[in-house]
Amino acid sequence: MANSLEQLKKFTVVVADTGDIKSIDKFKPTDCTTNPSLIFAAAQMSEYSNLLEEAIQYGKCNGRTLEEQISAASDKLFVLFGLKLLEMVPGVVSTEVDARLSFDVEASVAKALKFIELYKEAGISKERVLIKLSSTWEGIQAARILERDHGIHCNLTLLFAFVQAVACAEAGVTLISPFVGRIYDWYVAKTGQKEYEPHEDPGVKSVTAIYNYYKKFGYKTVVMGASFRNVGQITGLTGCDKLTISPSLLEKLQNSNEAITQKLSSEEAGKLDIEKVEVDEKSFRWLLNEDAMATEKLAEGIRKFAVDAVKLEGLLKEKMQNA
Repeated sequence: MANSLEQLKKFTVVVADTGDIKSIDKFKPTDCTTNPSLIFAAAQMSEYSNLLEEAIQYGKCNGRTLEEQISAASDKLFVLFGLKLLEMVPGVVSTEVDARLSFDVEASVAKALKFIELYKEAGISKERVLIKLSSTWEGIQAARILERDHGIHCNLTLLFAFVQAVACAEAGVTLISPFVGRIYDWYVAKTGQKEYEPHEDPGVKSVTAIYNYYKKFGYKTVVMGASFRNVGQITGLTGCDKLTISPSLLEKLQNSNEAITQKLSSEEAGKLDIEKVEVDEKSFRWLLNEDAMATEKLAEGIRKFAVDAVKLEGLLKEKMQNA
């Protein structure tokens, strides 16, 4: 009998949530996604010191201030890791726009275009890259512009609320990453309940509702569940378009022979009685504000990614000054 990971792959595209090339080689995912926290962790590993050095050399350019050099080196490092990952996967890689730009449409678009330019210089088509943006109103509008005007595919992350998902679909984004585990974390902290059956898990229920809504109304946006805390959350979403999974949980699935059954299907979603939702900026901001969990986790996620972006810049600055 195939292991649980191989069974899961029959129903769902498996994506590795890591910047570690060794993990990609081991688990053979279709796609790969990273974030500033993962890149910062990987950048400190000795086996990737050559990528760090290459990024620093790229950043050092006559006429650039130190701040501009660090920014350029950071952009280059994100793309260098993306290039390495693309050597290992047949699909796409997600590269994330700085969380500090989460409320700036124009700057987010400019950063995305820079990433795509760097990939193009390395011979990689924009078709193999997803630009990752926070699911703020501004992030979603930046994605709308990138998708519509530039043909650049986007992955909207830090998604916790149903209204965020609806706005993303209406904006025509390629993919969303609703955060199962962080929703679960919030409910554990608020209620003290730590054990849930998969179908009762708050994060699983959230992604299930989004998936069913998308399939019911024919949206093309891909649903990729993310941020898992346990195997049950993953298997509870078997059949979801994609699931991005950490190496530790991929290993647990690989080492398990538990039978996996499909939980989500577009056919079943089409039979459901679901009401269409209309979203504009005012209703988006109000409905997000009314969802305490989503408001808190979105803000927290942006802050945490921003902290790691600053740490990465600090690492680059130290290396530049000591070079």
